[in-house]
Amino acid sequence: MRPSFFHHLHPPTIPAAQARFRYTLGAGGLAVFLVVALVVTGILLMFFYVPTPERAAQSIQAVTYLAPLGGLVRNLHYWAGQALVVVVVVHLLRVIFTGAYLPPRRFNYLLGLVLLVLTLFLDFSGYVLRWDEGVRWALVAGTNLLETVPAAGDWLYGFVVGGAEPGPATILRFYAWHIFGLTLPLVVVGGWHLFRVRRDGGIAVAPPEARADSDRTTRFELVRREALAALLASAALLLLSTFFAAPIAQPMNTANSVNADSRAPWFFLWVQLLLRLGDPFLFGVLIPTLVLIALVLIPYLFPRLPAEQLGRWFPPGGRGAQIMAALLVLLWVSLTWLALT
Repeated sequence: MRPSFFHHLHPPTIPAAQARFRYTLGAGGLAVFLVVALVVTGILLMFFYVPTPERAAQSIQAVTYLAPLGGLVRNLHYWAGQALVVVVVVHLLRVIFTGAYLPPRRFNYLLGLVLLVLTLFLDFSGYVLRWDEGVRWALVAGTNLLETVPAAGDWLYGFVVGGAEPGPATILRFYAWHIFGLTLPLVVVGGWHLFRVRRDGGIAVAPPEARADSDRTTRFELVRREALAALLASAALLLLSTFFAAPIAQPMNTANSVNADSRAPWFFLWVQLLLRLGDPFLFGVLIPTLVLIALVLIPYLFPRLPAEQLGRWFPPGGRGAQIMAALLVLLWVSLTWLALT
């Protein structure tokens, strides 16, 4: 069979053990698929969305209830966005738990962290664009955190909000960030990330003499598996979008107060819970920044793995990094669960 364009995106062969789903979890390919789904559905939604405080929520209601298949398209966009957050986190954990974060893959690991940050803010900005009562915390409390940053707080708030309080300039700026300032960098950095996988020698594996399994999987088999995974992911998204609607609420009347029942997006609920403990800068800005810095430092804090331990889950030489990552994820999950209960 003559290789197609999609086949040439893959190396001719990779070790069979590292091509199996139980090793990769399919997270990288699923992330690419979800980004494509978000771009396609997002373009369709742009034909209906009106980025003004008076019309934003109404235009979302119109596309949901009046446009042909509009509700399904919006639900697909929403669930693809939530799934992308989960898949990117799973992919990051897979990299850490298999020791694939050290040279020559350290720079690509850092690119992956950039993609995680872009994904979170892209989802956050899309959440705010609903401009209804359900996003009040994200809009008001989230932007108010910027004012707590020492020295640059007032400038950051004005830059993001576009004035002394949220208004027409705010939704236009969030719309521009969502479409251009975050989506385009996500696509560019994502392409760079995929390129570096090939540039760095493909998936992390032990040297040939240290492998128990010498079988290799061809690019044709890889593409076949990815196509099957895309079909299964499409089916899952369609089921979710058919039976579980994306959140929708009444248009926002004011944007200068926060209701007691307002909640952050689920992936930032842990920050909302921390804010109840005290100082907004400490619990809302500094601690999340320190968590990100801890992830950035993982390849620098822990020694290189012995070559023979590469290409498998939980190599003994990577225990320190594994424990740090597990504790951070446990903190995130636990605080999110407490915020939901």
